[in-house]
Amino acid sequence: MFLHGIGSSRLAFDAQLIHFASPSGGGRWCLAPDAPGYADSDDASEIDSLDGYVDQVLDLLDAIGAERADLVGVSWGGVIAARLAANHPTRVRRLVLADTSRGSGVDPARAEVMRGRGDALAAQGAADFAAARAPRLLSPDAPTELVDAVASDMAAAIRQPGYGQAARAMADTDHTELLASIHAATLVVVGEADVVCPPAEAEVLTAAIPNASLVVIADAGHLANREQPDAFNRAVDRFLATAEPD
Repeated sequence: MFLHGIGSSRLAFDAQLIHFASPSGGGRWCLAPDAPGYADSDDASEIDSLDGYVDQVLDLLDAIGAERADLVGVSWGGVIAARLAANHPTRVRRLVLADTSRGSGVDPARAEVMRGRGDALAAQGAADFAAARAPRLLSPDAPTELVDAVASDMAAAIRQPGYGQAARAMADTDHTELLASIHAATLVVVGEADVVCPPAEAEVLTAAIPNASLVVIADAGHLANREQPDAFNRAVDRFLATAEPD
């Protein structure tokens, strides 16, 4: 199961879905849902914390009859995946945390900025908000076509109240003490040019999670899975081939 970032949707995983569902990628059964309040998913005004998003993922796994899953979470999706793996270990076989963090609550100033994201979206509108954010999510050398595609996909995915709910959940989250409770085999992936969740944060995650390894993707920013999909897919392939399920 692939869990997308706070300004994204299932479309962010097109290259992963194509690869991992193919024979060369293991012929895996893959799922990439839009989070509640994003893109084609319904709003869920009752969600008021990160645990609410974890519960939504668990409900989806229950609905499809999946007792356990390999989770791949990017950015905000990685924060959700980490919480799920720590608090519901029997539901996670292996865990991939990509370009993610312990949560914005680690830094009070960053948390305050995150809490204001919903208001910024409402003030600017989705198109202008996405156009301003997209370049920061990729490396400086990313092609213009990819920057434009990221902005377009973001504008189509985000809306209120869902985006504001997600931002507040991130602002309230600090997984510094939680990470030691993750016992699933874990791969931490980060783009070497990620300025949102930089390699230094990936190193913190890797050191804190008992059974974790780190891969740095060259020539990639925050959306390493989109900017360098082949390198990202190879890293996950190697991990799934060698990591024993928890």
